[in-house]
Amino acid sequence: MKKLLSILLLAALIIGCKTTANKESGTTSSVSSTEEDLKYYFKGTGNEPFWGIKMGNEEIVFTSLIPGKEKITFPAVDAIRAMDANVKMYQVNNENTSATITIQQLDCQDSMSGAISPYSVKVEIRNNSELETKKLSGCGKYLTDYRLHDIWVLEELNGYKVFATDFQKEFPRLEINSAENRFSGFGGCNSITGQIFFEKDVLRFTKVISTLMACPQGNKEGEFLKALQSTTTYSIGNNQLTLSNPSAKLAVFKKVD
Repeated sequence: MKKLLSILLLAALIIGCKTTANKESGTTSSVSSTEEDLKYYFKGTGNEPFWGIKMGNEEIVFTSLIPGKEKITFPAVDAIRAMDANVKMYQVNNENTSATITIQQLDCQDSMSGAISPYSVKVEIRNNSELETKKLSGCGKYLTDYRLHDIWVLEELNGYKVFATDFQKEFPRLEINSAENRFSGFGGCNSITGQIFFEKDVLRFTKVISTLMACPQGNKEGEFLKALQSTTTYSIGNNQLTLSNPSAKLAVFKKVD
């Protein structure tokens, strides 16, 4: 019974944040289908004791079943990045509490459910009036921008507007599944599939596979695929998806679904 009560409390503190109330209409909606999903880019949880962390651009929220640390909000800070591994450390504090949060790209298994997450999370947290630091370990994942989840048709490539004659058949398109971090589509000559890697301010198209149909001379599929695999970041606005890297704007797509 005690364990059941702990689980229910955890749901109220951590999992309950997944739905939001629409006060004007009196209805509720899933966080994953609203702009609220953009507020946090990473979530992590741990057990024994139960705790959770939500990383956002404006705030970082820690919740737990630890007495005196049920919910603590910190101002957002920039990450301190390791030079030789995908590890980010955040040193945060407010008037009453200090914490160090470490996120590492490393497969992590939940100690209760057995579920595998792609990141491990460590939190060291203490009240400023105390010397003792609570050390916690858990798992987490980045929340892929739900706005990517759509069908996108190419409009510009490497700074130039594309035309039907550039691809003979039809314009390249991407169908992105943000929930599963994968994509499929058409490259301008061949069908394509692959995966996406998403972190805060990072988008990459990886493990790209295409069919092997011979393409007519002058077809720009190769140029399109090179741009796709050179992407490191993106922006969305006015029903357009723009893919870029630090050197240039690579491709612009129009939302069609």
